Amino acid sequence: MIISKIDLQNIINKEENVLVDFFANWCAPCQRLMPILEKLKKERKDIKIVKIDIDLNQDLLLDNNIKSFPTLILYKKGKEIKRKIGFCSFEELLIFIQ
Repeated sequence: MIISKIDLQNIINKEENVLVDFFANWCAPCQRLMPILEKLKKERKDIKIVKIDIDLNQDLLLDNNIKSFPTLILYKKGKEIKRKIGFCSFEELLIFIQ
């Protein structure tokens, strides 16, 4: 799915907690992270997860200074709180979103 900078900003501003996943289909760590994010989505309804395919959304890479994959960015109340680069376990992800 292609998402514009404006669409992404609208989601970030509208939702209380947003976790943005910048991923690539050819990226092995990104593929390993997918089921973990799905589990988080089922267990934590308070967090909106947005997946950005970097091959379809190159402009968002530059706008968000993304250099490695996967990169997770956590937003709370429209503001970037923190980033995590690379694969993480479900437990590490739970700690990250606190």
